[in-house]
Amino acid sequence: MGDLLDWIISFLFLVTLLIIVIYQLTCLADLEFDRKNPFDSSARINRLILPEFGLQGLLCLYYVLTGHWFMAVFSLPHLFYNIRLYVKREHLADVTEIYNTNKWEQKKRVYKIAHIALSIFITSFWLIHSALGDI
Repeated sequence: MGDLLDWIISFLFLVTLLIIVIYQLTCLADLEFDRKNPFDSSARINRLILPEFGLQGLLCLYYVLTGHWFMAVFSLPHLFYNIRLYVKREHLADVTEIYNTNKWEQKKRVYKIAHIALSIFITSFWLIHSALGDI
């Protein structure tokens, strides 16, 4: 039963991460189609950057503490990428450069969504496996 609860909590972490990144991608798409001004889009994106990074770090720590080593190692590249962005001070969307970097920012978030979606798929598999194992 404990393993099932671990996977449910992990699934909720991943869904929250997915929602945050999709919201950021939506803000960038609104900017691209001139629905929002650059200041509003940058402010909305920047407001969610640190919670996204913190949630990813907590997820990796959670995997390590629960002993799910494969998932911990699988989520490390995403965590290291976020840490690299933060250390180089490239994590925030710049209001003055957002039009020039919009395509690159969208591409980064699409890759993050793909990684999170694959993690959700693997987590769902282990969630179902542990649920069936408890029967």
